Amino acid sequence: MIVAGVDEAGRGPLAGPVCAAAVILGDGFDATGIADSKQLTAARRDVLALRIRERARAWAVAWASVEEIDSLNILQATFLAMQRAVDALRVPPAEVWVDGNRAPPWPHMTRCIVGGDACEPAISAASILAKTARDAVMRQLAEAHPGYGFERHAGYPVPAHLEALQRLGPCAAHRRSFGPVARLLQR
Repeated sequence: MIVAGVDEAGRGPLAGPVCAAAVILGDGFDATGIADSKQLTAARRDVLALRIRERARAWAVAWASVEEIDSLNILQATFLAMQRAVDALRVPPAEVWVDGNRAPPWPHMTRCIVGGDACEPAISAASILAKTARDAVMRQLAEAHPGYGFERHAGYPVPAHLEALQRLGPCAAHRRSFGPVARLLQR
């Protein structure tokens, strides 16, 4: 059975798009070292992402923009990115395994697996591709919007980011519908 693993990166940040990846590892894929992206160093994620892109049977990375996040809400925007990733696979999956307890309302046979990024190699691979792709975009946003530290915290609401947000105000990369940003904009 052809199974696609799906995971996302970037639901919690105050800035940047949300990313989803879908991966079909295929028979014979060596999953040694493939793990939940949060458990790996950035350097190890980069090495594994390259291996996944080179050797997986199929993979795709897709996005939902800041504007889509603000207009739909983060859950629906995440589902949209997941749908786009699965639709972009060059091999149609027989079943889709999604990390977490909810999946998009799509026509695919689906299995939701809480903690799937830590126990299912296809979902782990998707988590690695989503995380490395989103981190790369956040480094680009750091260059376009200096002073926020996106290259260090990827837009998450850490103290340094919240301080920069207070000092500089929101930029075009910030999600206007998220509490700390919305409160600043209301002032």
